[in-house]
Amino acid sequence: MPLSPKAAAAAATILWGFTYILTTTMLPHNPWFIAAVRALGGGLPLLLFARALPPAGWWGKMIVLGTLNNGLFFGLLFVAAIRLPGGVAATFQALGPLFMVLLALPLLGVRPAGGKLVAVAAGVIGVAMVVLQGGAALDLIGVLAALGAALSVALGGTLYSKWKPPVSVVTMAAWQMIIAGIELAIIAAILGDIPPAITATNVLGLAILALAITALPFVLWFTGIKGVGPAAVAPMLLLTPITAFVLDALVRGIVPSAVQTLGIAIVIGSLLYGQYVDRNTAKG
Repeated sequence: MPLSPKAAAAAATILWGFTYILTTTMLPHNPWFIAAVRALGGGLPLLLFARALPPAGWWGKMIVLGTLNNGLFFGLLFVAAIRLPGGVAATFQALGPLFMVLLALPLLGVRPAGGKLVAVAAGVIGVAMVVLQGGAALDLIGVLAALGAALSVALGGTLYSKWKPPVSVVTMAAWQMIIAGIELAIIAAILGDIPPAITATNVLGLAILALAITALPFVLWFTGIKGVGPAAVAPMLLLTPITAFVLDALVRGIVPSAVQTLGIAIVIGSLLYGQYVDRNTAKG
């Protein structure tokens, strides 16, 4: 039985939550190299399934979408993950849903319901309670990278919904990643951001990153956007830092505090309330 659009988006964001623990345990600390491998390693297998080209007049938009949804997003995400504490980086990523809801008005002409904004704002507060650590030093470049990554993927998802690509989700995801992979490989080469050696653990980690945390979830994510629009799936992005936090607790033995537990409850409540607002809006 196929997943519903919202369930597909939720599955994608949960899989993305594995990125942080994978980055700290299995990958080399070369953000642009990792991002290039992630994009190309995720896009090429999808292209084998898609076996299609975008329409000739779509290449300009495809480059824009690939740069936003994968190029800038991947590169800046790994810069933030390496330069900031994981919890801080994940908190900034939680701003993505708010950006998507706000961008829906100027780009799509869709005015978000007041309840939707309340749900997203509550979710961001809950994520902050879960992942922020007192006294964490904030690296300015890391902060800007994290904000840029959240804004980039939010803008890319909104434009995807606005333009409505006339090709399959798999074809779109494949070509966006390949375009991004070429861009990122050039940046990594220019910056010299290439690891001096690759271990067997690195190879396994990069394979997991490309296939299980990139190719599959991006197809699920764009399926969700195509099915119900960016504003409806935006709250699902809050599941990414929650997943990252749970994995951190399981793998590193970090026991959540009372404040963190309350934050988890607030995030879950905000997601449920956001879905309630969507249902009421649809009935109206």
